[in-house]
Amino acid sequence: MFLLLALLIGVISGLRTMTAPAAVAWGAALGWFDVSQTPLAFMGYRWTPWIFTVLAIVELIADQLPSTPSRKVPMQFGARIVSGALAGATIGAASSLLFGGLIAGVIGAVIGTYGGAAARSRLAASFGKDLPAALIEDAVAVIGAVLIVAAVP
Repeated sequence: MFLLLALLIGVISGLRTMTAPAAVAWGAALGWFDVSQTPLAFMGYRWTPWIFTVLAIVELIADQLPSTPSRKVPMQFGARIVSGALAGATIGAASSLLFGGLIAGVIGAVIGTYGGAAARSRLAASFGKDLPAALIEDAVAVIGAVLIVAAVP
């Protein structure tokens, strides 16, 4: 169960880099799952969810700009992999599966990056413009992240 949730939160990282760690940090800080005795205890610290939330909001705004590079360029892709690794490892750490969660998060981030780009491209083509597709992807990422983190036992 934890590894599936780690994979899914990785997919969210592939959609929106900072949304997954923000959601996971809120889950840890609110005590929905315990990572306090793990190397990722900082994810549950008081200020961590706020920092990631600010970064997530900035990303949601920046994603709407035409100058934003593709998520598949090396810098963007790498950030999504790191984000997926962090979020997945945090979920995994809640059940002593830190390394397994990390790997699942990375795999999910790759799936989310390529799958999200393809889905958004098709949606944008059907709408005739990118903005509605981007907003739908934003909603899927935020709602999905909340549902995934809430499901962590």
